[in-house]
Amino acid sequence: MDYLTDSPRVRSDSMSSSASQGSRSKMLLRQRLSQLLTCIEDMSSDDEASEEVSRTLDEAFQLCGRYIPTDAFRLHMVTWNVATAEPPEDVTSLLQLDVQPPTDLYVIGLQEVNAAPVRFISDLLAEDSWSHVFMDTLAPRGFVKVTSVRMQGLLLLVFAKQIHLPYIRNIQTTYTRTGIFGYWGNKGGVSTRFSFYGHMVCFLNCHLAAHMNYALQRVDEFEYILEAQDFDITDTPHVLDHKVVFWFGDLNFRIADHGLHFLRSSINSGRLNLLWDKDQLITMKKKEPFLQEFEEGPLNFKPTYKFDRNSDTYDTSGKKRKPAWTDRILWRIKPKTPPSEDDDEKASTSTDDGQDEYPLLVTQDKYTSDMSYGVSDHKPVIATFSLELRKFFDTPLVHITPVGVWSADQDALLNYTVQEDFMSSTWDWIGLYKVGFKSATDYETFVWVREKELPETNEVIQISVDKDEIPLLSGQYILGYYSTNMQSIIGLSANFQILESKRAVMEGLVPDSINGLNK
Repeated sequence: MDYLTDSPRVRSDSMSSSASQGSRSKMLLRQRLSQLLTCIEDMSSDDEASEEVSRTLDEAFQLCGRYIPTDAFRLHMVTWNVATAEPPEDVTSLLQLDVQPPTDLYVIGLQEVNAAPVRFISDLLAEDSWSHVFMDTLAPRGFVKVTSVRMQGLLLLVFAKQIHLPYIRNIQTTYTRTGIFGYWGNKGGVSTRFSFYGHMVCFLNCHLAAHMNYALQRVDEFEYILEAQDFDITDTPHVLDHKVVFWFGDLNFRIADHGLHFLRSSINSGRLNLLWDKDQLITMKKKEPFLQEFEEGPLNFKPTYKFDRNSDTYDTSGKKRKPAWTDRILWRIKPKTPPSEDDDEKASTSTDDGQDEYPLLVTQDKYTSDMSYGVSDHKPVIATFSLELRKFFDTPLVHITPVGVWSADQDALLNYTVQEDFMSSTWDWIGLYKVGFKSATDYETFVWVREKELPETNEVIQISVDKDEIPLLSGQYILGYYSTNMQSIIGLSANFQILESKRAVMEGLVPDSINGLNK
């Protein structure tokens, strides 16, 4: 992997600034902060000193009325124009699987996935090869594909640790074509939105117009995508209504004016900063107010386009394309709505859609490329973020448990209880999954929820599972309640054991004796 200068952590925050709490509170706060600085200067390496610093800092936040307990989640994002190539066998470096702290969410945006007519039709019938390689890599580590959306060569995948599934709700996807008069999907954007512990987030993967002279068209296409995409969600019908938006993909912005020799010389000498002021996206951000709301970390990695395949050498073909940072990852925190004149008197106590009480802090920890992959003429770009937030809820909507012993020798029972009212449906179902399952549809079998009437809150409902649908061999399994309206698993049981059935021996799936001994 090609790491140049470590990028500084870039932070942005959805908390609105609080109004003055009075001179007395400010004076006390300054005193506490002074104490904190003294503690830091005098602090030794022992735990007692660290605890004293933590206590003093907590007191300072409590005094200014802004101390809010939060949880931190790690987001790993990848964008890669794969240039119709098949995936490499090993994507562990791309996903940085052993990083600490461990990742909670993976969001992967690909462009130019092979979309030849025959191949595209086959991918509609079954998962494409890129989805397979990511699922096969992540599922054994406890990650489940939450959602995906594809428009020809554009593909967006979201994976989450299994423990988070009940708290990822109201998933929706959409896409917008911008290629060939807006009718062809080789260019455009695909997006997904969902609620993550109650916080509305949106991911938008774009492939914009190519070539040096089309910078303004790229901006127009992005603006059109933002206007065209909508969701069937009252609070967040449009992309920019979400608390956090991640915009990424092959945005195709180039480095203007500089000649090929100067570009390559600056790259080879590590003086990347000489190229920043001619980067078209950086330039356009200075001109377009709506782009200024998007943040991006420093470009401290080599331009990721265009390379000879299976090499680290920039284009040596007759075209000799200039290197460019075409592949980017940006994010936007929804700006706080300024109060109207009528609200001035209420400003000290009002909140903006819960942003004060339920803040979301986004910190970019890494922004780099992985030079080790050569299947494409682009190198993949990676960004990792820390999402620090206060959960709106931490209880699953549905509690579900297996009842008694499960084996294929008899019908099995399960209980489920709706713990909080939601838009349930008789089309909801409960899946039986093997531990390490890849997606919501990767079940061994499923049963429909109670058909005759919708459940009451806290009502215990029992469902029978036909023995012929239960796996014959023993293994670790889990039950998941899938909400058709929310398009997500909103309740998971604990792991449980299905016992090996007598039928398994009768059908020759396992030997009836081992080393001459009956089982």
